[in-house]
Amino acid sequence: MRYRLIPAVMVVAFTVSASQSAHAQWAVYDGANHVENVLIAARTLQQIDNQITSLANQAQMLVNQGRNLASLPLSTLSTLQSTISQTTALLAQAQNIAYSVQSVEQQYQQSYTSLSSGMSDSALFSQAQTRWQNSVGGFEDALKLQARVVGNIPSDSSAMTQLVSASQSSAGALQAAQAGNQLLALQSRQLSDIQAELAANGRAADLERARQAANEAGAEAQYQHFSQYDAYVPQAVAIPSSGY
Repeated sequence: MRYRLIPAVMVVAFTVSASQSAHAQWAVYDGANHVENVLIAARTLQQIDNQITSLANQAQMLVNQGRNLASLPLSTLSTLQSTISQTTALLAQAQNIAYSVQSVEQQYQQSYTSLSSGMSDSALFSQAQTRWQNSVGGFEDALKLQARVVGNIPSDSSAMTQLVSASQSSAGALQAAQAGNQLLALQSRQLSDIQAELAANGRAADLERARQAANEAGAEAQYQHFSQYDAYVPQAVAIPSSGY
């Protein structure tokens, strides 16, 4: 009987102990608290994800700003300036009558308007020769400038192709704007070439017209100079005898 009671007591003790242990575990677990913790963790993860997205957007914005501020690697400014300098130097080499108001007034007065019947034939001829040289020089200057403008066409075409390609493949707004500005500068230089060519052609044509008008005035002066002489009066000439 003694040995039979011992297992029964042990079973009851084990049952009570297991019951107490199970009750203790159920008391520690709180479902509402667990759900709230899960929600807090989810919101925290969402905030972190939003922060990561915001940082990524800011990084992309900085990259875009860097592209927009990137300078265009292509520059045709030095070439344009060199071409303009060559055209300006060619205009400065104008023969006889330069592109200067003071020079035009002085030389035009000397060779084109100071004609009178009192001038000698040699003076009239000298002025006519000067006017002819001015006209020939003006046409030569115009031809030189036309050759310069035509010679600029291949380089202008190449520069335009490069600038258009750079504008289309630009990484940002600054590069596109710089390419557009250089295209405008190229067009401005081409317009200055056209202006210079028109000025040279107009100068040559005006010199020729002035020469023709001055030649007419010179012919009138020569006629007036010739008409001032008395008419020829025939006279008898005595021929000495030969003595034979």
